[in-house]
Order: sequence, then structure tokens, then C-alpha cells
Amino acid sequence: MSIFVIFVTVVGWVIGFSIGETPVEGYIWTGAALVFALLSAWVSYYTSDKLTLAISGAKEVKKKDAPELYRLVENEAITAGLPVPKVYIIDDSAPNAFATGRDPKHAVMAFTSGLLQKLSKPELEGVVAHEMSHIGNYDIRLMMIVVTLVGVIALLSDWFLRWTWFHPRHRSDENRQDQLGAILAIIALVLAILSPIIAALMQLAISRKREYLADASGAMLTRNPEGLANALIKISNDKEPLEVANKATAHLYICNPLKDKEGKGGAGWFANLFNTHPPIEERVKRLKGMVGKV
Repeated sequence: MSIFVIFVTVVGWVIGFSIGETPVEGYIWTGAALVFALLSAWVSYYTSDKLTLAISGAKEVKKKDAPELYRLVENEAITAGLPVPKVYIIDDSAPNAFATGRDPKHAVMAFTSGLLQKLSKPELEGVVAHEMSHIGNYDIRLMMIVVTLVGVIALLSDWFLRWTWFHPRHRSDENRQDQLGAILAIIALVLAILSPIIAALMQLAISRKREYLADASGAMLTRNPEGLANALIKISNDKEPLEVANKATAHLYICNPLKDKEGKGGAGWFANLFNTHPPIEERVKRLKGMVGKV
């Protein structure tokens, strides 16, 4: 999180001193970038979970509507020492699930109807434990803010590129040494183009690490790593894409819901840099390695 905030500030600083006619304007841009990043993170802190649920078409259900699922959620919450999260169901036959919210007291778990139909009880228990671990590890808050900061960096870059297109600069030698100004402008332009890519890669790397952690934590909760491993295999092998998922929400799900080559292994390290999830084979291998040790 600190790296992200610093990165946003640096992007604002470079862009500000490239666009600004005076050092004061450069510092104003830097401060504005930092304030905008923090303000956006604060707004997303309170609203992104509701927005995600709305985008996903998730509907809240009570205990009487899905008693077996509720019992699993309650049992895992008690085991983890966490409040029982609200439960939502997405009416889609593709099996998948995610957790969201700003903290354990305001957490939500969402499951597709396909997941409830296609998984056995031990497998479903493993999925619930995985999502409960995301809540307990505060991944739900981390990813929510990280996504916002990535969006802020993309906006700053877009603003700069538009500004330089519609407001070309004509500085004279008397106003500033053109050589230094040109170097700074080139750096700003390159950074404006590359920074959204760098930020997205940082986001994806964080997402993959937190998936590994949630797998391990979930296996510790159930004492049954094979249940979660089998669930991951079954979800990833299901050929049906999740209709309500998109690139903005894909990283939240337990498995990539877009059903591309992501997570299938063999794509190479470079291709895996752009994946929202670790390879399924590696996740399953690590879980299998925990059998008999938890």
C-alpha cells in the first residue's frame, strides 16, 4: 500500500513538473495527485462492495433460504473467530465465489448457484474457508483499495496525455532551459504510458499472493486441504464462463471467471505476469503438499 501511494505521488510529481510553468505548479500537481489518491481510496472503502455486488447481480439470502450453506458459513466463521458475514447468491450456473467488504464486520460472501449445485459438501466447505480467509486476512480491504489506486494512476496518465495533446507547450529559452524541460517531458510521457501497466502488474502480483495465502489459511481452517484442492480443479475445469464477471471484478473470484488460458499452466512466466490468479496446478500442488500436515 505504501509503494502504491508513493508511486501515485511520483507520477503526479513528474507530470506536474512537466506541465507546470513554475515549481509551485509542479508541487500543486503532486499534492493534488496524493489527495486524489487518498480521497478515491476513502470513497471506495465505503462503496466498492455495494458496487461489486450490484455489478455481479448478487442477491442477499437469509438462513431460511439456504440453510445448508448458512451452516457452513457460520461454522467457518466460528472456527476463524470472525463475525458471520452476509451471504449472497448469484444466479449463474458457472461455479465460482468471492468475498468483499471493508472489514470482517462488514464482510459479504457471494456464491453462484452453479457452485452450490456442482460441488460436494467437503469441496463447498473448502471454498467457504478460502473466502473466510480472505476476510480474516483483510484481503477484501487490501484489494479494494489497490484497485482504486490503480484506477487513479490510469486517470492521472490519461489526463496528462490529453493535456499534452490539447495544450502543447511553447517554452522559450528565457523561461527555462529547454534541454532540462525536454528531458522531463519525455520522462513524463513515458511514465504516463507505462505507469498504468506497471500499476496493473503490481495489482495482479498482490492478487496472486493473496490467493496462495487464502488457500493455505482455508486449508488450516477445515483441516482438509484436499476438499479445497478438488473444488479448485472442478471450478477451473468447468467450461462455462461466468456471465456477470468482467475484468474489473475477475480478481475477486476464487478462480478466474473469464475462462481464458489464465491459470492453466504452461503459459510461461511472462504471460503469468498478467494473470489475476496463480496457476491452478500450482495451487493444487501446494494444497496437496499440506495433506497430513494440518
